[in-house]
Amino acid sequence: MTEEHDGKRKTAATFDAASDHYLDSDVHRHGADLERLTSWCADATRALDVATGAGHTAGAVADRGVPTVVATDAAPSMVETAVDAFGGLEGAIVDAERLPFARDAFDAVTCRIAAHHFPNPTAFVREVSRVLEPGGVLALEDNVAPADPSLGEFINRVERLRDPTHVESYTIERWHEWLREAGFALEETVRLHKPLQFESWADGQSCTGEERKRVERTLREASDEAVETFDIRVEDGRVVSFAPLKALVRARHLE
Repeated sequence: MTEEHDGKRKTAATFDAASDHYLDSDVHRHGADLERLTSWCADATRALDVATGAGHTAGAVADRGVPTVVATDAAPSMVETAVDAFGGLEGAIVDAERLPFARDAFDAVTCRIAAHHFPNPTAFVREVSRVLEPGGVLALEDNVAPADPSLGEFINRVERLRDPTHVESYTIERWHEWLREAGFALEETVRLHKPLQFESWADGQSCTGEERKRVERTLREASDEAVETFDIRVEDGRVVSFAPLKALVRARHLE
């Protein structure tokens, strides 16, 4: 078994145990980012949601009137939760980097707040390019790293301390490069900060005990530049919230 495959199995197992939390998560179940992302797919007829989690994005795409929406995830309990919670979805247990669908099978693909878990994001982009028909849209949202390498290293360290399944948050520029190389035209990029309450965020991956203390200490002892960039709020010596950078990218498949 390869190290990458073993890592994917551990990630799927972690998220299998967290489906109920993700279904109730405020970060995932609503927001202006979700509205914008799904609006980009409103004209689709066959949509694929990659790494669906508890299904909020797939459900919101279906609510836009898209007749066929396939919700996929590597974690079986996430797929089950998505199909049970949101009417009209088809579900499949799928590796995001090896999509078991035919070429040109979809006219829209979504992936929201998940790609930082992918060991090989370029493989994911190539697979999306393959299953999207010419003219189809990719609506992508994920955590991203600032252009400053030291700030990128800081936020990735925070994320890995909280959740060992985190691989990397990449810069927007890196995502743009990968998408162009895979035959996409970039149509719109939206940058945003989405504040996270520390306690709920840590609970999301059952980060407890010494690990939780290390995460909080890392945020509390952040540089002035990191405090400003990620809007780290501390009250009475405890971290209350912080705001990682996110980006939404709409890309059109040209090939």
